[in-house]
Amino acid sequence: MQKSIFVVDNNEANLFMAGEMLKNQFTVETMTSASAMFKLLETKKPDLILMDIEMPEMDGFEALLHLKENHLHSDIPVILITGMIDALSQVRGFQLGAVDFITKPFSEQLLLNRIKIYLNINELVIERTAKLQEKINDLQNLQNSIVYVASDMIENRDKGTGGHVDRTIKYLKILIDAMLARGVYANELHKLDLEAFYSSSRLHDLGKSVIPNSVLNKPGKLTNEEFEVMKTHAIEGERIIDKIITLTGSNIEFLNYAKLFAGSHHERWDGKGYPRGLDRTNIPIQGRIMSIIDVYDALVSERPYKKPFTPEEAAKIIMDSTGEMFDPLIAETFFEVRDRFDAIEKT
Repeated sequence: MQKSIFVVDNNEANLFMAGEMLKNQFTVETMTSASAMFKLLETKKPDLILMDIEMPEMDGFEALLHLKENHLHSDIPVILITGMIDALSQVRGFQLGAVDFITKPFSEQLLLNRIKIYLNINELVIERTAKLQEKINDLQNLQNSIVYVASDMIENRDKGTGGHVDRTIKYLKILIDAMLARGVYANELHKLDLEAFYSSSRLHDLGKSVIPNSVLNKPGKLTNEEFEVMKTHAIEGERIIDKIITLTGSNIEFLNYAKLFAGSHHERWDGKGYPRGLDRTNIPIQGRIMSIIDVYDALVSERPYKKPFTPEEAAKIIMDSTGEMFDPLIAETFFEVRDRFDAIEKT
């Protein structure tokens, strides 16, 4: 299948000459202005664009800037054509994203050779990008599989929390969407990779893997000593993830998010939580969000030591603890979407 070339030049003679040189090897579209090019780009995407610099209304540099700002067209190689090229123009063109310059008049062989070079390079880039994306997808699938297995192992040990992790992610997505819609910590949330954020939350109770079964699954209320042991799951989860980061030399966001979820989801807004007694916005946003979700799910779920609270009772407990246990802004958002939490709890 022939490659497609757009040739943009306000000089009709130059367009005709370029078209004649290229027509035997490429599908060629010629146009006399940048605006005509952008109009055609709405329905067609070429493999390469040849564009004159000196054009009225919108010159080649301005057109190139607009082209590269549009993610739909930014990957198209652009060769700029000019009657005279100087160092400053070359620097500007390359900074804007041009792959090369050709000075007029040009020979047919020069034009064809330059075009073939950049079409081959672009094809190679596309091919290697596709292979890289395939490897990234494989690693993502492996990561997700490991996370699922690890979180399932924890839940299988903790007999009273069946379905907790799956519900947690559903709650998390509802709450994050609502926070973004209302502008609650939106600047902070926009900086996060939300897919990694959601997936990493599955490891917030990873530290329970080292808690003795006699404590983890005790049917009655824990003694003070046993509760101190249970509290160590926050710092132990953080320690396990930190060890993975150290051993692998990895600094991927997923692991950093998981570490923050594990280590901070039992901190309190008033600084009376554990393991570090952080307060207010010194608590990572992972911990501030997860604390509400974790407490809500624990309240409405049956445990060996208690019957479930109703969603209304759970919401009142959270309301009464807002400003002490919970971030007031996040808690306020929770109350606005609580009915959606109730629906998940009942499924």
